[in-house]
Amino acid sequence: MCQSLITKYNVSGPRYTSYPTVPYWDLDSFSLIQWKASLKRSFEESNTSEGLSLYIHLPFCESLCTFCGCHKRITKRHEVESPYIKAVLKEWSLYLELLGSKPKIKELHLGGGTPTFFSPEHLHYLISELLKDAELAEHYEFSFEGHPNNTTEAHLQTLYDLGFRRVSYGVQDYNLNIQKAINRIQPFENVKRATDLARKIGYTSVGHDIIFGLPFQTETDVIATINKTKSLMPDRIAFYSYAHVPWIKGNGQRGFSDADLPTPDSKRQQYETGKQYFEAAGYVEIGMDHFALKTDSLYKAIKTGTLHRNFMGYTASKTQAMIGLGVSSISDSWYGFAQNVKSNEEYYHLLEHNIIPVFKGHILNDEDLVIRKHILNLMCHFKTDWEDQSLVFKELPEVLVKLKEFELDGLLQFEYKQVIVTEKGKAFIRNICMAFDLLLQRKKPETQLFSMTI
Repeated sequence: MCQSLITKYNVSGPRYTSYPTVPYWDLDSFSLIQWKASLKRSFEESNTSEGLSLYIHLPFCESLCTFCGCHKRITKRHEVESPYIKAVLKEWSLYLELLGSKPKIKELHLGGGTPTFFSPEHLHYLISELLKDAELAEHYEFSFEGHPNNTTEAHLQTLYDLGFRRVSYGVQDYNLNIQKAINRIQPFENVKRATDLARKIGYTSVGHDIIFGLPFQTETDVIATINKTKSLMPDRIAFYSYAHVPWIKGNGQRGFSDADLPTPDSKRQQYETGKQYFEAAGYVEIGMDHFALKTDSLYKAIKTGTLHRNFMGYTASKTQAMIGLGVSSISDSWYGFAQNVKSNEEYYHLLEHNIIPVFKGHILNDEDLVIRKHILNLMCHFKTDWEDQSLVFKELPEVLVKLKEFELDGLLQFEYKQVIVTEKGKAFIRNICMAFDLLLQRKKPETQLFSMTI
């Protein structure tokens, strides 16, 4: 890849799991009443036809991985499991009361933290109680994130019996020196065991998460990790760029020096090399940072045009409403976003008083909704158009002028009332989306809010 393009476009930018992005939410005009109204509206519009998605955040980990940017609480005390599950179920009961009729669950995902920190018995209780007052949509998908070191056959069998068919394992990198730097010691044998167990039980999609741009990581390390990954042939692969954001996560990302990180050009080369290896093995690039075999639902979604992106990442089908349960979880009604409090203690306190534990959010205006559609189109399909008048907005001519720069660099091409990202431009998709981000342009951040795009 051209070094001048990397230098030109390696800037701080969002990953666009939402628009507006969290730092640009209008907190002053947001209220819990507005959030409830937006969710109720969305539910009434879409529950019968689509169903809704549930994301459950399970924040506990026994040790701190220093590459992690997620909200977590480090503890070895497993007595925290039961009170937390009871709180999540209380939160769900408050949402059920608000919705007023039986929800149809289309997607359910357990994230963290480490979901497999929880015992199989506690996970069984949590999921079975969640589903008691709901029905399942046709072709529903349940998934969870598993830690290869502690995901047992009992975990996998218990969740399979509850309807889970997809699991993703955090691999990161197999080089021991890198694992020590990020405090994630995880032998290949553990990943193989967990992968083989899932397939033996009947899981139809096993994913591996790999990170490039880690401290001390080289292109040779990436190739070695991919070669081991190919020996297991997971159904999908998330090939993430390490997001170095120590100003947000504090000492959690200070287990190594900035000087230990790969340079931007070597980091980008790690991705390009990885992409070549994955594609040679039969994987297809899906959206940003994802690869899947042609038998996986993520590939089928890209072919049918149903690929969607939200706070759970890329999903194989869209639901208009997504409810996040647990500390720090973010919910999405399409018309608004709401994030839960980040302290366990405050979360418990609000639920004890029958209050949905939201502490901030954003209600989307007409402009937000249009821009959101364009950014979703780009992130999921690498193209967007404005032939439909509903996708035209006042600043569109100014955005098209900005996009001309990307066209000159060979990163996109214009066709009749649409832009299409080129193969070369896929590496810069975050930058292209930023041309549509009117809020980012109107109020340039004074300090760095996002990770670097390259």
